[in-house]
Amino acid sequence: MKELKLFYLEDCPYCHNAKRALAELVSEKPEYAAVKIEWIEESRRPEIAEQYNYYYVPTIFAGDRKLYEAHPSESYADCKKNMKAALDAVLG
Repeated sequence: MKELKLFYLEDCPYCHNAKRALAELVSEKPEYAAVKIEWIEESRRPEIAEQYNYYYVPTIFAGDRKLYEAHPSESYADCKKNMKAALDAVLG
């Protein structure tokens, strides 16, 4: 199983949605808890964030492959759907 890198900003409402969606997804399917996610606050770790090609947060990578990048005005339902797809991609 691959590890995910999730880039976020502390005060970003879309990033808060991603955290909430992840908690809900884990409660709905406990297998998701086995996915290792490295949460990288991009303003605190710019040396890592600069190595990846994205614009909006939250963004999730598995290795060099971008699995999800939020977009402005994304709904919570879309966020949760995209978080689920990223988790499913690494669970196989």
